[in-house]
Amino acid sequence: MPNAFKAALSRREQQVGLWLSMAEAYSAEICATAGFHWLLIDGEHGPNDVRSLLAQLRAVAPYASHAVVRSVDGDPALIKQLLDIGAQTLLVPMVDTAEQATALVAATRYAPQGMRGVGAGIARASRWGLQRDYLDHANDDTCLLVQAETVTALAHLEAICAVDGVDGVFVGPADLAASMGHRGRPGHPDVQAAVDDAIRRIVASGKAAGTISPDASLARHYFELGASFVAVGIDVTLLAQATRRLAMDFGLGEAPPGPSAAPY
Repeated sequence: MPNAFKAALSRREQQVGLWLSMAEAYSAEICATAGFHWLLIDGEHGPNDVRSLLAQLRAVAPYASHAVVRSVDGDPALIKQLLDIGAQTLLVPMVDTAEQATALVAATRYAPQGMRGVGAGIARASRWGLQRDYLDHANDDTCLLVQAETVTALAHLEAICAVDGVDGVFVGPADLAASMGHRGRPGHPDVQAAVDDAIRRIVASGKAAGTISPDASLARHYFELGASFVAVGIDVTLLAQATRRLAMDFGLGEAPPGPSAAPY
């Protein structure tokens, strides 16, 4: 199946996303009914494994929202599993150099363009062999997004963007803040300036830029800078805020922090 999300990024169409960190297929399907362009199924910080990621891919599949899977790291063996269970778009954290990005491109492509192991006939990705031309189109339909979220990554940003096969670069504010000496304060002016600059540089390179902000005005700002894919909320944060506010209405609990206070 052609990757419509990848095609939208190539056209620089704005794609509004939501972060899924609950690691539950039921809540993932609820979020899929909202109509976001993409849903990030978080395998790095969410309590997920390959089977729970698979369950969420199945839950989201009937809906228009495109599922993006974030792997816990860039392990080629794990990437192979994620692609085989049907993930078309991967977000890989902590990519600091062009060499790392090049290795990830190889892990997501079949030979001769890469080193992905061939087992499509027994995998969900090909509908267990029903999609007979899967191997012919898989490399083109795979979308690789890498996360630049350290001072080192920003120093190598143009080189990372220049890697053929990297479709987009996601600026991670939380880890970038920590890397810059402002752990837990992604809203610090220095961090925000670095995020803005990174988005501009990614866009100038010709690659799609992405990031996350639960602050609606800041998310719109990133789109105005030229970002193509921005996550504007996190499922666990939305649930926590809504339930705590409801409790507050009845004199219970404590006031929840605002969305911009979350160390996303």
